[in-house]
Amino acid sequence: MSDSIAGLRRKINNAGDLKSVVRTMKALAASNISQYENAVRALDDYYRTVQLGLLACFRENRFNASGRPSQQTLSREAIGAVVFGSDQGLVGQFNDIISNYAAATLNAIPGKKTLWAVGERVQLRLMEVNLEPQQLFSVPNIINMITPLVGQILIELEAEREKGGISQVYLFYNRSKSGAIYEPIAQRLLPLDETWQDELTKSRWPSKNLPEIVGGTAESLPALMREYLFVSLFRACAESLASENASRLAAMQRAEKNIAELLEDLTRSFHRLRQNAIDEELFDVISGFEALASHAAGASSNQT
Repeated sequence: MSDSIAGLRRKINNAGDLKSVVRTMKALAASNISQYENAVRALDDYYRTVQLGLLACFRENRFNASGRPSQQTLSREAIGAVVFGSDQGLVGQFNDIISNYAAATLNAIPGKKTLWAVGERVQLRLMEVNLEPQQLFSVPNIINMITPLVGQILIELEAEREKGGISQVYLFYNRSKSGAIYEPIAQRLLPLDETWQDELTKSRWPSKNLPEIVGGTAESLPALMREYLFVSLFRACAESLASENASRLAAMQRAEKNIAELLEDLTRSFHRLRQNAIDEELFDVISGFEALASHAAGASSNQT
């Protein structure tokens, strides 16, 4: 009986330690969500500024930014895709959702597929749905590491485009909606073709004063295009990281609830076993006392 009590005591201590770890991970996830969401809000303003710059350029000088054939031709050519996931676990269905969404989207588009995975977990999940990435990138663990990652991805994309390996590029990532809820997103990053330009030029200029490009579009347009690609990838990564931490926070909340229930059950079992042990000890004492009393009564009778 004492061994069972000792075993329950160890389980209770282990569950308490695990609960402390879960609380720490909850705090870290909540803190990370805030910084990534703030980064996304800041990027929205910058993204809008870049879009306005491109809008001004396209209105002044119609320019095929893709340098590629028409959309009908592009649909039959090679496609590149960057899928953002996680390196670590304890994120619920985070990687499953984005992998299944990417597979469903890409399978509906004809052409050869070339993938880059951001996160070891999502790479494994993509392989399970018959999409094998040609290269794996590590997920940034702090916001300052997003910029180097985006630079590496842009280098890979440009190298693949120069050798004719891809003509279209898609981004797949999870985007936060509210609380721990997120949704998978697909964004076509390239080409910046006439369809994309037409949608952009439909936007209204925020003021009554028409824009003027100082120095012309020859230098401004390529610079704005680079910024557009950079901020699109940066925002996708930040959105994914915010969603990952939201998913982890929800998983830790469920884990904390389960641990609390487990601790309650273990504590109840511990108290029950301990009470049984005390009852048995009292029974042994009473039985011993009754035996001694009976023995003493027998001895007294014999003397009489």
